[in-house]
Amino acid sequence: METLQPNWLTEGTIDFEYKKYLLLGYLQQTTKNFDEKKLYPKLSELIEHYNNLQLFREKKLAVAKDFPKQISKLDFEKFKVAYKQQFEDDELLREIDSIVEFALPEIENKIGLGKELYEEVEDKLEVFPIGILPLRTDEGYFFLSDFIKKLVNVYFYRITIFENLHEKFRGIHTQFLFNYTTSVSDTYEQVKYKLIEEHRNVPNPATYAVEFKYSFPLPETMLPVAKRSLVRFISNA
Repeated sequence: METLQPNWLTEGTIDFEYKKYLLLGYLQQTTKNFDEKKLYPKLSELIEHYNNLQLFREKKLAVAKDFPKQISKLDFEKFKVAYKQQFEDDELLREIDSIVEFALPEIENKIGLGKELYEEVEDKLEVFPIGILPLRTDEGYFFLSDFIKKLVNVYFYRITIFENLHEKFRGIHTQFLFNYTTSVSDTYEQVKYKLIEEHRNVPNPATYAVEFKYSFPLPETMLPVAKRSLVRFISNA
């Protein structure tokens, strides 16, 4: 199974064996993708599914905790009152609970595999600036270089910041411009100069190289990891 719908837990037939079949089929495909060094979108999907199941379990526990209780026993000698929870799972909820308890460790295991692959990919790349950087680095160009294939993809990037009550988040938007095969006449500096010549309204754009020392699938792995690494590099600079 290629995908698992966000509401797979509660849509359709609520049956442990059926949901187990759906989940294991999806996780089998996920393992196949990871074996092919394809990280995304599977890793982000897994994390979303895991968080959804955790949220379901937490919400259910919160409802049970806040549900009215009735007195089941009075102990006047010890001055204690025992309560009985009036909230009781019906058969459908118990079936869903069984699915959740089975699914969480299975998904967590695959997330672990995905994180190992991410670290492997990240270990094979290097980020560094090209030429002199301007004061403003929230937009510019980056060169995604496949060292093995001698192929460079050139992108325009723009970093955006959005925040909630607790923290700030950085996102990155990219636009593919062109690619070229590396040669003596096409160094990063020379290509940057060509970009400046073509876009004179940006005389000194922030420009970075993200070099991969090993080939990975471009859209599923190299590009998303390069984008995350670039954002972190710029944020820490």
